[in-house]
Amino acid sequence: MFRESIYHRPKDNYAYACTNDRLHIRIRTKKNDIVQVKLVYGDPYEWIHENWVQHEKDMFKRGSDDLFDYWQVEISPPYRRIRYGFLLDDGTDRLFFGEKGFFDKIIDDPASYFCFPFLNPADVFRAPEWVKNTVWYQIFPERFANGNRDNDPENTLPWGSQEPSPDNFFGGDLEGVIQKLNYLQELGVNGIYFTPIFKAFSNHKYDTIDYMEIDPQFGDKDTLHRLIEACHERGIRVMLDAVFNHSGYYFQPFQDVLKNGEQSRYKDWFHIREFPLRLQPKPNYDTFAFVHTMPKLNTENPEVKEYLLEVGRYWVREFDIDGWRLDVANEVDHAFWREFRKAVKSIKPELYILGEIWHDSMPWLRGDQFDAVMNYPFTTNILNLYARGNLTPKQFVEQMNTILFMYPDQINQVLFNLVGSHDTPRILSECNGDVRKVKQIFTFLLTFIGTPCIYYGDEIGMTGREDPGCRKCMEWNRDQQNRDLFHHIQHLIALRNNYPLLGNEGELTFIQPAHDDENWIAFVKKREGDQALVVLNPSDHVTDFQLPDEFCTSPLTNLITGKQMRHHNTKIRLNPFESFILK
Repeated sequence: MFRESIYHRPKDNYAYACTNDRLHIRIRTKKNDIVQVKLVYGDPYEWIHENWVQHEKDMFKRGSDDLFDYWQVEISPPYRRIRYGFLLDDGTDRLFFGEKGFFDKIIDDPASYFCFPFLNPADVFRAPEWVKNTVWYQIFPERFANGNRDNDPENTLPWGSQEPSPDNFFGGDLEGVIQKLNYLQELGVNGIYFTPIFKAFSNHKYDTIDYMEIDPQFGDKDTLHRLIEACHERGIRVMLDAVFNHSGYYFQPFQDVLKNGEQSRYKDWFHIREFPLRLQPKPNYDTFAFVHTMPKLNTENPEVKEYLLEVGRYWVREFDIDGWRLDVANEVDHAFWREFRKAVKSIKPELYILGEIWHDSMPWLRGDQFDAVMNYPFTTNILNLYARGNLTPKQFVEQMNTILFMYPDQINQVLFNLVGSHDTPRILSECNGDVRKVKQIFTFLLTFIGTPCIYYGDEIGMTGREDPGCRKCMEWNRDQQNRDLFHHIQHLIALRNNYPLLGNEGELTFIQPAHDDENWIAFVKKREGDQALVVLNPSDHVTDFQLPDEFCTSPLTNLITGKQMRHHNTKIRLNPFESFILK
């Protein structure tokens, strides 16, 4: 038994409350080393005749990555507290593992067990329920639709007349979004994530000048009111983008520091190492990524903190927005985010708080800061399989399991899953124009757990490499749109809405390919006796897939085509990049 691979900690993603009376407990072991794990547990205060009362419950292997197996069990402690350990069996040896280490047998001292002191309802992680049923659509406002030419900035170019650049403008605005809401409703999305709309110098608006004003090229506050009301009437939620890590160069407090130097009353609003300020070649004040026009804000300064907290409150209070996406969230101090959550949730408890973090984000997801993060590890795995050919299907499943076990289940249900954004090449370009791959990527995205997002234009096959190429004007000429791709995504969204099991209602388990030459990906979703199977062939080769026994006893329908399969089939044959959703 490989003891050094066995890992558990009584918190975060290894022991957590999933409801007011139920716990999930996990343990990690070396891959293919352990054949059985039992949870040994009891209430620390329940004794009979000086003997501590213990119970045992089998754990099940939930999944594996390339190095480890992950075991899980659900438990309902009658008194909402528990001491627990693990009985491990590798087929030859049996060991007990508790907080005090390894023992040759189960021991009777609860002090040697791991402890979950009390299941306090206030500590249960709860993201807004509506997010679990949301399919997002990301809009880069300057490039989506020009609905009001009267607010076009100077030197606005005709729509789509040039390739996008860091400094050209095409006049996209909020009025344009209002005019295109029927299109979004036809597609089936029910959430819009806007990149920043506040007054800024650039076309991307991540260099804020005034956090309390709409950028004039996008419209005014009345326009935003009308947009949000129109969205809510259609059942569409609205999430705005906030840049609290840094401001723009023309932010008034930073301009005051540039003018007055060390005498400026705003000098402590930023992280300035010395005076006078030096902008080039490398600024002598902290910025975002050494960009001198994006000075980093000092969120530990009381004035800065209160200013930004009021920004968060204001747009929720006055415009009834449904979410905040927080840019460069990992570079802002945790204390600020804890106060931010309290501030905005006090106005709208069901507000969705989404952090932009590209790495393991557990420190921000303990219920006191964010509801979720942008799931870029998910994106990376998709690209490595379909676009770069760096993973086999077996390796892809292993990598996806690594992601799944990074967080508790209820966090996985609201992670913001994406395959492209304003920061990345478009997914069709990543796949070198292979629409078959893009269709299957969206099949996976829209049947996986989490809250999926479509980057504007990806649903009609728009192309574009790195920024600024990925920020083209939306193509509104239907003759230039890939309508087959549009209808494929539209159908998947409808399936997700009509079959909750294809969203976040079920427990997902991958079927693990045994060898690297098996060209299929499959996962099962189960809930209260109901189940669905998703099978994909992400290769250029025909492949056969052996159906699990539980799917061989009754007729199955492929929800993608609507066709029923004969009940005596035990295998299905998948053509290159063909997908099945079986129920």
